[in-house]
Amino acid sequence: MGMNLMNIMKQVQNAQKRAEVAQKELAALEIVGESAGGSVKVTCDGQGKFKSIKISPEAINPENPSSVDSDTIEMLEDVISAAIKQANEKASEEMATKMKQITGGISIPGLSF
Repeated sequence: MGMNLMNIMKQVQNAQKRAEVAQKELAALEIVGESAGGSVKVTCDGQGKFKSIKISPEAINPENPSSVDSDTIEMLEDVISAAIKQANEKASEEMATKMKQITGGISIPGLSF
């Protein structure tokens, strides 16, 4: 019985290590979503965390994209990025609060939010 428990513990530790590696790999990914025919692109990591947004002039004024200056686009990208990042942070905080309620505040290795 003692050997079975040791094997189970070793399997759990291996699974935790694999989960940590997978989380690091996902965090390093860059995934791009596009809309409006590719004129709006959003980049996130493999964990779904927002990284950046790019807006082409065609997305703002499709009839005359040259009328849209780069400063306007950059300002829009910045304010949209800030709003998305704030939403991500709030969602992470909410998830952490819920998980603490579920786990009673106990830290479970390999289970991070």
